[in-house]
Amino acid sequence: MLKNISVVLFRTKYPENVGSTARAMKNMDCSNLILVTPPLWSMDRAMPLATAKAHVIVEEARICPDLNTALAGQTKIYGTTARTGGRRKGVLTPATAAPLIVQQLKNGEKVALVFGPEDKGLTNKETQLCSRLINIPTSDESSSLNLSQAVLILLYECFKEALDAPFTPSGPPEERPTTFEEQEILAANLQETLLAIDFLKEDNSDYWMLPVKRFMARIDIKRNEFNLLMGICRQIKWIIEKSKKIIDNEPERPSQ
Repeated sequence: MLKNISVVLFRTKYPENVGSTARAMKNMDCSNLILVTPPLWSMDRAMPLATAKAHVIVEEARICPDLNTALAGQTKIYGTTARTGGRRKGVLTPATAAPLIVQQLKNGEKVALVFGPEDKGLTNKETQLCSRLINIPTSDESSSLNLSQAVLILLYECFKEALDAPFTPSGPPEERPTTFEEQEILAANLQETLLAIDFLKEDNSDYWMLPVKRFMARIDIKRNEFNLLMGICRQIKWIIEKSKKIIDNEPERPSQ
């Protein structure tokens, strides 16, 4: 899906951040990683953060001596920046950049996303090589993002934009609503249970059950919830019957 996106890490200081970036890339179906003069490169330190599925991204990462070499062959370059204003005008957010990037990918272009060093980011000299700049909005109180977090946010927006259909979480199918017959069965069992625990009185219990039935209608009970409530009623009635038998079998105390 994002096969023609390259993540370019310029002078990344910590190998662990390279590993966690590779993991984020794998999550978003992006596999092209380019490292530009990493000062303390160690594959052994990067691998644990990449986790097993992203090891191949670290192993196949291309290491380049300078940014120009890393960007050779790319057709669109997006640099990331925490600072705006001055020379850094017309800055995009990940959400506004994603439709442009995905359309460019569909047009057969090769897109590079460039991330600067953790402590300083990209300088003006490096941003001049970029077609557009992207800034990730953050709280004023804490604007610093971990490198892999920034990569994940940007790739996620691109991944979401590239989906053929809107993303819907997978999971078990929603339970069906209860039928009229099931609702009546449940109401009758609840009434018996409430009578058994003296919440309702025998005198006119149907009338006092009306608020309970109205409440049940408002919450739209599903079949699995029906089973749950029926089980609770059975358990309560079983405990009451058990308690009655214990009381009935207790020997009478001798009168003093």
